Amino acid sequence: MNENALNANVGLKLRGLRLARNIKQTDAAKDLGVSPAYLNLIEKGKRVMPFPLLWKALRYFDQDPEQFMSTLGEGRVDEALAKLLDEPLLKSLDIDSESLQSLSAEPKLAGTVAALFNLYKNTRTQLENVLTQLSAEERTRAQTGQSGGTGPGLRFDYSPFDEVSDFLESHRNYFPELEEQAEAMRRDFQLERLLTSAQLIRLLEERFGFRVRFEHAPSGSSVVRRLDLEEQTLTLSPDLTEQPLKFQVATSLGLLLMDREKLVERIVGHGRTRHAETLRLIKVNLSNYFAGALMLPYGDFFKEVERTRYDVELLSNIFGSTYETVAHRFCNLSDPKRTGIPFHFLRADIAGNISKRYSGTGLKFATGGGSCGKWAVHLAFLNPGQLTRQYSMMPDGATYFCFAKVQLQPIEGSIVKGTAYSIGLGTHAENAKYLAYGLPTNDLRKDAVASGITCRFCERTDCNQRSAASYRFAFAFDEYTKKDCFFSPLLVHEGGKGERGERHDAMDKALRRRNKDGEG
Repeated sequence: MNENALNANVGLKLRGLRLARNIKQTDAAKDLGVSPAYLNLIEKGKRVMPFPLLWKALRYFDQDPEQFMSTLGEGRVDEALAKLLDEPLLKSLDIDSESLQSLSAEPKLAGTVAALFNLYKNTRTQLENVLTQLSAEERTRAQTGQSGGTGPGLRFDYSPFDEVSDFLESHRNYFPELEEQAEAMRRDFQLERLLTSAQLIRLLEERFGFRVRFEHAPSGSSVVRRLDLEEQTLTLSPDLTEQPLKFQVATSLGLLLMDREKLVERIVGHGRTRHAETLRLIKVNLSNYFAGALMLPYGDFFKEVERTRYDVELLSNIFGSTYETVAHRFCNLSDPKRTGIPFHFLRADIAGNISKRYSGTGLKFATGGGSCGKWAVHLAFLNPGQLTRQYSMMPDGATYFCFAKVQLQPIEGSIVKGTAYSIGLGTHAENAKYLAYGLPTNDLRKDAVASGITCRFCERTDCNQRSAASYRFAFAFDEYTKKDCFFSPLLVHEGGKGERGERHDAMDKALRRRNKDGEG
C-alpha cells in the first residue's frame, strides 16, 4: 500500500466511523482540537494523519488501535509487504523477504506492520520539517541577538557529526595516547618510513591473530572493508589500490587496538554525549587518526613538513600516502613541543556538499549544510588538474590563504561511477609565506576574494554568486531595480524605500487612478 493509498484509507475509515455515530464534522474537529478544514482534508486523504492525532481520534471513536490498523491492510497484505522490501530503513535493518513472508500467515499483523511503518514515515517527515523550521528560527535569533524561549545554544540541527567535530576541535585534533601507541607499534615491528600493505597485513596477523582475505562484495554492496571480531578475519575488496589498502588495514589495526586498550573510554572520559551515535563516530575518527599516525609518524613527518614547507603532493610521494591523508595529518600537528601551522580542512564533492570539515583556525562553518561558492575548495573543480590557490577575506575582515586540489578515483575508467572530491586546506593569511604553495601579495585587501561562510548568514551586499537571500537583511524587492544577483539585498540608496518611496507612491497612485478610470 503506497502512502497516498494509506492516507486515503485512513481518512475514509475515520469518516465512516464519524458518520456511523452521526457526529458532525465541525463537532468532531472541535473535540479533536483541529480545524474543520484540516479534518476534511484528512478524511479526503489529502493530508497525512499524524500519530498523536490518529490515536486521539481512535480513543474519541472508541476504536481498538490494533483492529483499526489491521483493517487498513486487508486485501493488500502481499502488496504492502512487497513495498516494505524497497524501504531504505528496512534495508538497513536487514529484514529479508523470508522474514516478511512469515507474516503472510498473520494478515492482521502484516497489515498493522505496514500501516504503522508508513505512518511512522509520515510522522518522521513532519518532524524533520518542524525541526528544520525551528533550526532556521534559532539561527536567525542567534545571528540577530534576539532571545528565544528555547534557551541559549539549543541547536535543533546539532547532529552527531557536529558533536564529533566539536569534540575534535576541543582536543585541537591531537591525541597523544594514539601517537604513543602508533610509535610503539612501529618500534615493536621495526617498521621503515615507507610502509607497504604487506607489512601491515603481517602486523595484523602477528599482533592480533586476524586472517586477511580479499573478496568482492555481494552485488549491490559497496563495502570495501569488514572486520569480523568473532571469526577474527579482515575482509578487503580486491579493487583497493595500494594507498587506500594500506589505510584500511591501518584503520583496522586502530580499531582492534582501541578495543584491547579501551582507548575510547580513556580519551572521551565519562562525559555524556547528546547523541547515542556520537561515541561510535568518535571511535571511527580515532581509528582513522591512528592510521594516519602509524603511516605518517609525528616526528619524521613534522621534520619533512618543515623541510618541504607543507608541500602536500611531495609529502604524499615521500610517505607513499594519499593527498587527503597528508592533508588530514597537517591538522594533527598540535604537539606543544612541535606545533605546526594551524589549518582548517574541507572535503567537498562536485555538488558543493561538505562531507568532512575541521577548523583549527577559528573559521566557523555553517551548520545544516551550505557553504560559500567563492571558496577555493569549490573553485578547484574548474581546473581539476591544477592546484587552486587564493586569499579569502571574510565579512569581519579576517583573511585566510586557502588552496585546494581535486582528487579523482575512477572506477572502470569512469568518473561517474567513481568519486571526485576537492580537498581544501586553509590557514591565516600571514602564514602563506611559510608554505610552498604560498602566493605573493603586495596588497592583501586588493588580492583577497571577498567571501563568507554561507549565503543565509552572509553580511556581504555585493556578492554576485548568492544562492539564497541572507537572514541578516530585511527582505526587500523592487521590480524596477535589478542587481547582478537576484538574492543580493536591496539597499536604501540602491532604490529601496526612502529615495524611491516618493517615486513609487506617485507611480502607485497613477496606476490606481488609471485602473479606476478604466473601470469607469
